[in-house]
Amino acid sequence: MAQGATEKRPTATASVPRTSDWHLGATRWTQLTLTENDPGRFDPGFWIEVMRESRSNAACISAGGYIAFYPTDVPYHYRSAHLGDTDPFGALVDGARGLGMHVMARVDPHAVHADAARAHPEWLARTADGKPVEHWGYPGIWLTCPFGPYNREFITEVAREIVTRYDVDAVFANRWQGHGISYSEAALRGFRDETGFDLPRREGDAADPAWRAYVLWRRRRLSELVSLWDQAVRDIRPHARFIPNLGSIAARDLDRTMLARHFPFFLIDKQGRSGVEAPWSAGRNGKRSRAVFRDRPVGLITSIGPEHHQHRWKDSVSPGAETTMWIVDGFAQGAFPWFTKFNGMVPDRRWVRPVADAFALHERLEPELAARRITAEVALLETGGSEPSGGGARAHEDGFYHALVEARIPFEIVAEQNLTAEELDRFRVLVLPNAERLSTAQCRTIQDFAESGGGVVAAHRSSLDDEYGTPRANFGLAEVFGADLSMPVRGPVKNNYIALTGEHPVAGGFGGAERIIGGTELIDVTARPGTEVPFRFVPDYPDLPMEEVYPRAEPSSPAVVARELPGGGRSVYVPFNLGSLFWEALQPDHGTLIADSVRWALGGPERVRVRGRGLVDLAVWENSESVAVLIVNLTNPMALKGPMREIIPLPEQEVSVALPEGAVGARARLLVAGAEVPVGVRDGRAELTVGGAELMEAVRLSWIRDERP
Repeated sequence: MAQGATEKRPTATASVPRTSDWHLGATRWTQLTLTENDPGRFDPGFWIEVMRESRSNAACISAGGYIAFYPTDVPYHYRSAHLGDTDPFGALVDGARGLGMHVMARVDPHAVHADAARAHPEWLARTADGKPVEHWGYPGIWLTCPFGPYNREFITEVAREIVTRYDVDAVFANRWQGHGISYSEAALRGFRDETGFDLPRREGDAADPAWRAYVLWRRRRLSELVSLWDQAVRDIRPHARFIPNLGSIAARDLDRTMLARHFPFFLIDKQGRSGVEAPWSAGRNGKRSRAVFRDRPVGLITSIGPEHHQHRWKDSVSPGAETTMWIVDGFAQGAFPWFTKFNGMVPDRRWVRPVADAFALHERLEPELAARRITAEVALLETGGSEPSGGGARAHEDGFYHALVEARIPFEIVAEQNLTAEELDRFRVLVLPNAERLSTAQCRTIQDFAESGGGVVAAHRSSLDDEYGTPRANFGLAEVFGADLSMPVRGPVKNNYIALTGEHPVAGGFGGAERIIGGTELIDVTARPGTEVPFRFVPDYPDLPMEEVYPRAEPSSPAVVARELPGGGRSVYVPFNLGSLFWEALQPDHGTLIADSVRWALGGPERVRVRGRGLVDLAVWENSESVAVLIVNLTNPMALKGPMREIIPLPEQEVSVALPEGAVGARARLLVAGAEVPVGVRDGRAELTVGGAELMEAVRLSWIRDERP
């Protein structure tokens, strides 16, 4: 028998008693996705040692679905051709349990082999003309329909078999939601019976009532499927759960009530950077998912192999510094670490130490983080609508996000579907990078927030369309902006500038400049009485010939409108593509304009300030007795390209935190360096110096209270 293989298992195994809150102790995950030829070749003992070395307390292991890695008895559940009389899944489950770990069984329902396709054509996804859909990556296998009997019956039976035979806490499903619209008989009939429409022929057409009905129908049907799977698992093991993969932000696609009932935690399947993705993207993914459900743990899946758009090098290894930074920035922003390796054979082991180091740092900080929650004064609204810019699908958001990171302003994300008064009460400022599609109710919520003292910073087309993309005659947030639409977007405009036109804090960071770069997509607005206009557009003029490059007229229409509302709130509206242009060109004046607008909208000093050289991502964790300021070091000459070859030490940093009511001072400890540092008090703020950091530092400030009666 091959090394690590085991005899065929009986139909039941001894089970350690489990409780329904088991997931609270599953905070560092090892995931192994086996390949068909792993059985008999790979060494389960190596993987058990990796789990031990990485201090993992949970494991996700390939079990079945597309390929079974255990001796299944379910008809047409394809067994690995190399399985023989071994049970690699069972061996890994036993090994993980021997380390006291939790275990999740991975199934993949998205494709079937040819024999199953012939025997069960009703399982297959189909094109609009009724043809089965062959897999795009591997010929001879076929995509399944998520709405038919394959998911509802076959995968349910597989899940029942796994939880009956093995001591697992959960079943995890990957690629289960389908790939585009499936025109199978089950989908065609089900959609028509429930909605009266035929399945739409185009995806994403908000003007098509069939598409709008499909979005809701798909959400309902997938939510029902999750409920079915979860109940099937819990009928056998009451503590266990069925937890389908939701991708990076796909929780938006499912029913919120169902998610609350069946998902004890969420997973972010954004496994690493791609292309020129910035290193802070890991933290952003954590913020995104936490924005949907503030009370649920979130895990960030990190692949040890590089990915670049359509290229997938799963048997290779990303640079260790990049892997470590991705994991650390993720858990600094509230996403517990989870690493994944495809293929049980390990031709390159350079990933083991970086993963183990990142996991060890999480283990060290976990008690401190578990006792606190992430807070921020500023929130960025993330919408699901399209962003019409030349800089990429989410360039407006990317630009604002990077500007806030670069300005060292701690911030959170507010999810569009969670835009409520209760959610906004957590923050002092709401940032709208280009929230073009907002419903009337959402506009009212934002207006109420501003009128009750909140700050709003918005740019470009924010609130110009309703939730379906239908243009409005004026901004839905005109009362907040203090500005009215004169002419819609025009552009691209070359050689545009905005002139400083008055004394205002939003224009205070440009000493020595009379004008700065403007936008390439401009909106003409009229400022209402009672507003201030710190910048105005310089009327267009040529960029060639060089002798003709000069302005012909004085600055005219407003380029920035600032307003102080009667209730104490403040707003800044920028009627051009500020975020997307900053992300495209990275001109520092645009970043300064974003940062200064947010700071003015706060209406007072920032509660947490970290000053020093370098690029850092900040997170603030606190409870009633203390605050922990996490400083993740992103400083690197390749930071905005994405890859990290090495960690470049961060120089000295100055930390200043406003004392809470009743506090007269603070004690400070550097949790990574393991050292106490002196704290001074000035103007109601605790101030200290961090001598530097490698990958990150976490500063814990414990408040000293005034004990006098």
